[in-house]
Amino acid sequence: MSDAPTARPPLSPDDRLALLEGQDFWHTRPVAGLGAVSMTDGPHGVRRQEGRQTGFNFSALVPATCFPTASALAASWDTELLREVGAALGREARGQGVQVLLGPGVNLKRSPLCGRNFEYFSEDPLLAGTLAAAYIKGLQGEGVGASLKHFAANNQEYRRLSSDSVVDERALRELYLRPFEIAVKDAQPWTVMAAYNGVNGRYCSEHPRLLTRILREEWGFGGAVISDWGAVNDRARGLRAGLDLEMPGYDGARVPELRAALAAGRITGADVERSATRLTELARRAAQTPRTPPVDPDAQHALARRAAAAGVVLLQNVGDVLPLRPGAKVAVLGAFAEKPRYQGAGSSVIQPTRLDTPLGELRALLGEASVAYAPGYPRQGEEDAAQLRAEALAAARGADVVVIVAGLPENMEAEGVDRDHLDLPETQDALIRAVAAAHPRVVVAVQSGAPVRLPWRGEVAGLVQAYLGGQAGGGALADVLTGRVNPGGKLAESFPDALEDVACSAFYPGGPRTAEYRESLYVGYRYHDTAGVAVAFPFGHGLSYTTFGYGTPRLDRERVGRGEPLTVTLPVTNTGTRAGAEVVQLYVHAPQGPLFRPEQELRAFARVVLEPGETREVSLTLDERAWAVYDVARPGWHVPGGPYELRLGSSSRDLRARATIEVEGDGDLRPEPAAVSAVYRRPPYPFHAPDAAFRALYGAPLPDNSPYTPAEYDLNTPLGALRGTVQGRMLNALVTLGTEPRGEKRYSADAVSAAGAIREMPLRQLYLGTGGRLRPRAIAALAEAMAGRWGGALRALATPAAEPPLTGERKD
Repeated sequence: MSDAPTARPPLSPDDRLALLEGQDFWHTRPVAGLGAVSMTDGPHGVRRQEGRQTGFNFSALVPATCFPTASALAASWDTELLREVGAALGREARGQGVQVLLGPGVNLKRSPLCGRNFEYFSEDPLLAGTLAAAYIKGLQGEGVGASLKHFAANNQEYRRLSSDSVVDERALRELYLRPFEIAVKDAQPWTVMAAYNGVNGRYCSEHPRLLTRILREEWGFGGAVISDWGAVNDRARGLRAGLDLEMPGYDGARVPELRAALAAGRITGADVERSATRLTELARRAAQTPRTPPVDPDAQHALARRAAAAGVVLLQNVGDVLPLRPGAKVAVLGAFAEKPRYQGAGSSVIQPTRLDTPLGELRALLGEASVAYAPGYPRQGEEDAAQLRAEALAAARGADVVVIVAGLPENMEAEGVDRDHLDLPETQDALIRAVAAAHPRVVVAVQSGAPVRLPWRGEVAGLVQAYLGGQAGGGALADVLTGRVNPGGKLAESFPDALEDVACSAFYPGGPRTAEYRESLYVGYRYHDTAGVAVAFPFGHGLSYTTFGYGTPRLDRERVGRGEPLTVTLPVTNTGTRAGAEVVQLYVHAPQGPLFRPEQELRAFARVVLEPGETREVSLTLDERAWAVYDVARPGWHVPGGPYELRLGSSSRDLRARATIEVEGDGDLRPEPAAVSAVYRRPPYPFHAPDAAFRALYGAPLPDNSPYTPAEYDLNTPLGALRGTVQGRMLNALVTLGTEPRGEKRYSADAVSAAGAIREMPLRQLYLGTGGRLRPRAIAALAEAMAGRWGGALRALATPAAEPPLTGERKD
């Protein structure tokens, strides 16, 4: 179809203003002869809701294919697979009339406790950005736009709607912005979603440096920037910064405010025209892809099963307990085997078209008579765990192999709340230990969206991380356990032994006002490998039912000049008896220089599938960014010269081959302050960064992080922080009435997620929370009343002109 623009009637000034706000919860406004753009949540399924479009409605979802979550897809390290899944999502979105899918999420996994980690790819920015780019290309190749999210440094659920991420410039550039940069430059998503939080003193939705100078001017982004739902603090300031579209919208409520901002000179006609043009172009692109017939659900399910199997990671396999032998008697234990945990909780929840269970699929593959079952622990509620455990032990006695399916219940891992710890439920740990003490051949399969603590791993023979495999995850797990699929998954995140092994644990999630990223570059394996911290399973780890041998690497040049690429070629051989996939990982160790650097960093990877005895040459190319650091003193990417060591292997701790290359630098770097060197060159364990060291690294005074006082209450104060006044406590009681998860609700993911969202909701979000019924003027008055500023409340209510902006404290 031609991209030539079609002549359309000009927009009036008010039309342009109205265009900058959504029409309802999921649609933009129609544009001069073009229809509204239909958006819906992703990223692992098309979460379209029927009926009223004024808010979330989890009971009115159109059934759709529930693909594996991002954490599972990332474990495949397979860019072609991610492209396939993106394309399948695009076809399904088209069939449902959806034109923009809100995903993928590429926020870095700073801590395994983040409640939304299942939606994100990795702790490594190169892996996250590369996989996201492949997903976007697949999706947009079908004519459906992606929304790359959440831009940026949105790495926790606690205070996620109001917190300010305080992060030093190197960590921001080298880690937190890097996956966005890769995806934008390589795939050009139709939209980028600005996050709820602030970054270094400004909300992401009104951050000119992020939204314009970096995203557009440096990276060349040409699409529309949209807000996360309810993320706008000051609409005029956001428009000026580069935020094109506010979502959701209600009855053009922002038009009077923007008209007043124009009259006052807070925004210009050029600001409005710029964003209106981008949104018109978004609508034009969306209109080029007409709705198509529904997809084949069987084909979608088959792809979902293949994708889920590719993300299953075989962590250990003592005595070759796996794959399960034909004819073996297997005891399957664990309530998750019958009622699996297969997706996350919150805005990404999908109503699946069908659902495989591990128990049902194992019985289908091994035969009904060969598989015994006992739940072993309560799926939820207060069932007698001791009795269930006794029944499970009895079922295990006559088995050749025991498979225990364990995992995190939905209420322990959900959008809106962070986890408090890394542990599985006590009843599951107790079952595993009891069965392992009584049986020598126990395999544990874990269903979770993020790492969990595995204190009994030395007591069991087999261990599998199944992640959240979507609607076909049960069949995928059965495929791997029985050997129909040879596992090739690799961890895209480290599995720590304990919470204190995570560098940010002493100051995560922070609050009440800020989240201080004191660990800087030391996220995941970058910390473990630099500080020499033992881990349960390292980044990149994953076993196979076959084995692989690495040859000697060859470099295509002896010295790398400025701007020159380097190609590394390595022969890899399948030395076992089964066909299988290996992921070759290339880490770079930099020479000692004027700026601290992690021990090693992933700079390239390649997945290769080999038949038994087959050898293939694997080529990996490194560009200038493989050696570069972000220099704060003279802002930009610069390469310290010297000898760099290339380390190739099967994980960050399983390095099989090495080579050295001399790299030409591009000038001197200013040495970091002594206070920074003292902590960050040799990071301590457990990690701690005193105020002086982090302040020197940050390069400015640290922002105030004291508790909110009533005199400071404003539109950005979270509801849960308003308890310093009688009226604040009354409002909390009124809004949260009936929402706190008690009784059986404690086990409901929806209830836990909703309660968390309400606690963290700033007052300005009452506009979204009431579906636009509570108007900006009333909310502004309410904020004044919460602080006891009754005169201000009356003035807000009595304002006869345009409604006051939904704006809290200034972050200029």
